[in-house]
Formats: sequence, C-alpha cells, structure tokens
Amino acid sequence: MKLPRGQKTADLRNSMREKNLFTVCEEARCPNLGECWEDGTATIMVMGDVCTRGCRFCAVKTGNPNGWLDYDEPEKVAASADIEQLRYIVITSVDRDDLPDFGAGHYAKIIKAIKARRPDMLVEALTPDFQGDDDCIHTICDSGLDVFAHNIETVESLHRRVRDVRAKYDQTLYVLAEAKRYRADLVTKSSIMLGLGETDDELRQTFSDLRRADVNILTLGQYLQPNKKLLDVVEYVHPDKFDEWAEVAINEFGFDYCASGPMVRSSYKAAENYVLAQKNRLEV
Repeated sequence: MKLPRGQKTADLRNSMREKNLFTVCEEARCPNLGECWEDGTATIMVMGDVCTRGCRFCAVKTGNPNGWLDYDEPEKVAASADIEQLRYIVITSVDRDDLPDFGAGHYAKIIKAIKARRPDMLVEALTPDFQGDDDCIHTICDSGLDVFAHNIETVESLHRRVRDVRAKYDQTLYVLAEAKRYRADLVTKSSIMLGLGETDDELRQTFSDLRRADVNILTLGQYLQPNKKLLDVVEYVHPDKFDEWAEVAINEFGFDYCASGPMVRSSYKAAENYVLAQKNRLEV
C-alpha cells in the first residue's frame, strides 16, 4: 500500500489537528490512508464511539450512550470544509438506536453545516439503517448530500451470524432503495466483506439484490479479524478474484463503479468512485 507521506498528507493531518478533528482513517489505522488523503478524501465518525449494536465483525465498543450527543459537533465537523486539501468528505457513525430519530437529524445538521460553508465540497453519508424509518431516510436525503451509502456487509445466509439481529438484510436493501426512490438523482453505494464463508452464487445474488435496489457503487474488501473475540476469517480471497468480481459487478450486473481488492474499505477512494460513477452515467 502507498505509505501516508508527502506534503499534502502532512498538511491535511496538521489542518485536522488544528481544528480538533479526528478521522476514521487514522483511528482505524486504515491501510489506504495515504492514497485517499493524497486524493483529498477523508472519513470522520460522528455521534460518539459507543454503538448500540454488537456486530460480530466490528471492534467498536457496544453499549447505551443514553441519548448523549455533542450539539456543537455540526459546526466542529463543518470546519473540515475550510481545509483546502479536502475535496470529498465521508461522514459515518455508530448506530444510535437510543435516539428518537436514530441520529438522522444530527447527521443532517452536520451535512448542511458543511454545505453552508463550502457548497462545492462533495459529501458522502455512510449511514446506519435508522431501523428502516422512512422519515429518517428522507431527512438524510434532504440534507444536501451527494452520496448515500449504507453497507449490506455480507450475503443473506451469513447475515445473522455476522451482524447484530437488528441489522436485517431486507431492511438494508429497503433503506438503499427508499433513498433512491425518494431522490432519484442521488448516488447510492454499498459494501460487502469477502472471506466470511460466502459462496460465489450467494455473492452474485447479493449483487443482484443491490442492483434491484438501484445501488450505483459497490466496494468489495477482505474481512480481517479485528480481535480474537470476533469472527474468524474463513478465507483469504486471492487478489485476482477481487479483480474478477469487479468485472462481474460492472459488466454483468451494471454497477456504475466497483472498487474491489483485499484492502478496499467502504470509503476507499470515495471521490474517485463518485466521479467515475457520474462520468459513466453521462456516457450512457
């Protein structure tokens, strides 16, 4: 992987520290940090670091934040718009089932605050499922974001073993489909982890299900066990297979773009994904 070095990366890190902003890229020690930051993309996690769910692939703390929110967070995160090196920002979060609107209103305030300071900043929201609530989905869609992302994570047969019981396969598909139905011009995106025991036929079925929900962008990456308490890796998928899946996703299933590789993560090169998806749409 490309090492996180160079003046652009250093300047971006310094600007983040000056504004007291911390990225998922750094906190998760993402292997793509150097590549994404050089490309002007960064991911910020909001609404705290305690998740109300307990998925078996994720090392984020599980608990009950009891309604806590940092009400100054929208303006704090909006300060990222003043960082010249950034051209694309991904806002993601833990699940907040403890909040009446599951955090949708807070998400929307953050996105609106960024757009108010810099309308040309591209914003992606990598959201929870909001328990499939239409009003919450619409609140995010109305916030002015450019990309609505929500991850399906794995194939249907593995869903109950991999994800929290409240994170339902059909509900994920509904959230993505409703976002596109409500705002047809919105780019939608989802991600799948490979190496959890899925079969090729099951993966193809998931591709088909996502396309029926009119998802535009797909990312595929290798599942890596965060710690010994979480799910074991069943298979390390060969890089050539990731390349093959990218071709299948685009040529057979019609995704606008597919980023596929062992180290690819949900927001990997998000700006490039967005630009390529839009370019392909215009050429059709």
